[in-house]
Amino acid sequence: MPIYKYRAKKGPADVVEGVIEASSESEAIEKLSHAGYLPMSIKEENGEPGRYQRQIPKGKIGRVRSREITVFSRQLASLLRAGVPILSAINIIAEQTENVNLKRVLYEIHDAVREGENFSSALMRYPRVFPPLYIAMVRTGEDSGELPGVLLRISDYRAKEDEMFSRLRMALAYPALMGAVGVATIIFMLVFVMPRIMGIFTSMGQNLPLPTRILILVSGGLRRWWPVIVVTLIAAVWLIKMQARTKTGKVYFSALKLSIPVFGKLTLKTELSRFTRTLALLVENGVPILKAIDISIPVLENEVIKSQLANSCRELEQGGSFGRSLKNSKLFPLFMTNLTIVGEESGKLDEALTEVANSYEKDTDETMKIMASLLEPLMILGMGLIVGFIVVAMLLPIFEINVVVR
Repeated sequence: MPIYKYRAKKGPADVVEGVIEASSESEAIEKLSHAGYLPMSIKEENGEPGRYQRQIPKGKIGRVRSREITVFSRQLASLLRAGVPILSAINIIAEQTENVNLKRVLYEIHDAVREGENFSSALMRYPRVFPPLYIAMVRTGEDSGELPGVLLRISDYRAKEDEMFSRLRMALAYPALMGAVGVATIIFMLVFVMPRIMGIFTSMGQNLPLPTRILILVSGGLRRWWPVIVVTLIAAVWLIKMQARTKTGKVYFSALKLSIPVFGKLTLKTELSRFTRTLALLVENGVPILKAIDISIPVLENEVIKSQLANSCRELEQGGSFGRSLKNSKLFPLFMTNLTIVGEESGKLDEALTEVANSYEKDTDETMKIMASLLEPLMILGMGLIVGFIVVAMLLPIFEINVVVR
């Protein structure tokens, strides 16, 4: 099929250039119009299809952000709904994307589809870019002929996930910054300010108060042993990370997270909202329940929850009830298990799971807001107590000197 190079207006002031495959110039103009472009010039290129793809550098594919895949899914759905063939749609999106890594992936997918491979099969070549959930959904859309609708549902799902984690990061950003500044301030006072002030009192030979002696001891230890402290902290963090990568370590730290008061329930609800949202999306689009659960479990991070869900999946495979097996595990809240049982019995499992996901996402969001609002004054109080102790320890010798003089 001929390739046409075009210049078109994307908006009032934006002009884009690219290439598009079409059987004729009029078809190329029609495709560009469907894509929302206003063609300014179109010229047929002499050369074999795909030569533009080879301009992208080869090698290991770098990072592609989750948000870029979400935008790609929404754009592809819009183009397909407008009647643009999938090859042209992928080519148009690849031309306008700014991420070189994603551009290369899309061009290679374009080549694979042009050579007769299914779109979902082409996506499977890039597991780091397109997770199993994404590929399973696309395959379902291909089989049902509803690929644009499925892509829109995928993009909505990913947008909700990105929004949830964005809120989580925003809630923790300010307390983390406050804690870092507070710790840095305390270390600065102990290492640089304290020695100069305490040198005055020690030179007097005065018997210093206990808080002052403690402060001098801590300050001297930090200045004398700071290399050992830094190396020990780095080694401890490294050992914890290495242990957390082992199977035993993953299970241990997963159980530890669930056992922490308040944070344990927050972790459980966050994981279950991801699982139920993913499972509901797959079931809604016709993926068999067993396969849907197998795809949904790897989305989670907590090994304890994953193990319990895998056991429930095996019971379902043997003819049992998925919801009742979840209820028997004692790990999952009754709200989730009861709604799952009702959904199974009524044949509306996807609606029940969506209700669970919405409820837990709302609970998680409210809990994070409350924790963030409480964490800030608690950190201020903690830092204030530490700084207050330092100030009192510094002032006590001065007060004693005044008493002696009087």
